[in-house]
Amino acid sequence: MRQKIIMDVDTGIDDSLGLLYVLASPEAELLGIVSTAGNVSAPQVATNNLALLELCRAPDIEVALGADTPLAIPLQTTEDTHGPQGIGYAEFPLPPRRISPRSGAQLWVDLVREHPGEIVGLCTGPLTNLALALRIEPRLPQLLGRLVVMGGAFNHPGNTTPTNEWNVHVDPEAWQEVFAAFAAAPADRRPLVCGLDITETIEMVPDHLARLAERARSVPEHEVSETDTPGTRSKASNPIVRFLTDAVRFYFEFHRHYDQGYLAHMHDPFAAAVALDPGLARTRAATVEVELGGTITRGTTVADWAGMWGREPNADIVIGTDPAVFFDRLIERVGDFARTVYPDR
Repeated sequence: MRQKIIMDVDTGIDDSLGLLYVLASPEAELLGIVSTAGNVSAPQVATNNLALLELCRAPDIEVALGADTPLAIPLQTTEDTHGPQGIGYAEFPLPPRRISPRSGAQLWVDLVREHPGEIVGLCTGPLTNLALALRIEPRLPQLLGRLVVMGGAFNHPGNTTPTNEWNVHVDPEAWQEVFAAFAAAPADRRPLVCGLDITETIEMVPDHLARLAERARSVPEHEVSETDTPGTRSKASNPIVRFLTDAVRFYFEFHRHYDQGYLAHMHDPFAAAVALDPGLARTRAATVEVELGGTITRGTTVADWAGMWGREPNADIVIGTDPAVFFDRLIERVGDFARTVYPDR
């Protein structure tokens, strides 16, 4: 039996690779996608999701539009990191597919009620719509099989403020509501949290893209180089490889601009891989809260590792993995998928 998945994303360069990873995984059954405002606006996220499904010749998977704004603060977006449409230098035509009439929060609720205990929720953006779903259905932590989230920074600097990870920074109230709600979840259903401590060790470099293109039998090989003119567009024969190359090149250039090297942190596809195989991650249980009142620390994720608060853990935080194993899986799955979808390219 395939693992039922609902994805909640703010697509987003690395979100798009997370979505591709799930679509390329034979053990996954993607039931629906919630489009959450974050990297770009919610309507743009939804358009990206629909267009990516069209590019991948995917079945008719329901894509729902989420809330326009976070729970309590104005929306911040990050086109400087992900490009004007959220997909780097890649460009999509307007997709023929249509948005679901259900809201993102309602899609969460309806799916977990239809499939109690069977769904893994995979969230790679702000948790706005999951928090709204919890307000509709407080039993969601018991109805969901497992929750995997990409967000937070624990024993690690933030990537938005000195302490804040982006997804939490966009809607800290939502993250706090989710962590509080999942305090009632059984121990085997605590959220798996993929924070910056680990995801910033998942570094994609041009060789990974070259290996993926080779696996897909796409030409030309070795297409991306640090010496390329910024904004160079891909000539890859395979449309999925071409999309990935144009999207990730933008991410390489962004990281280099901030002196992190010509690389890209693959936060979200790593979370997707963990959602399908938790054995990829070593975890440690903790009680997590999100700081909402601090003048300079608002949005910080705080983990009580030692039980000082006297409360049961409400999260399993990923503390270790083998990035090489992850990249081997990503290259194998997405490369094979691209070749299967476009066998003549």
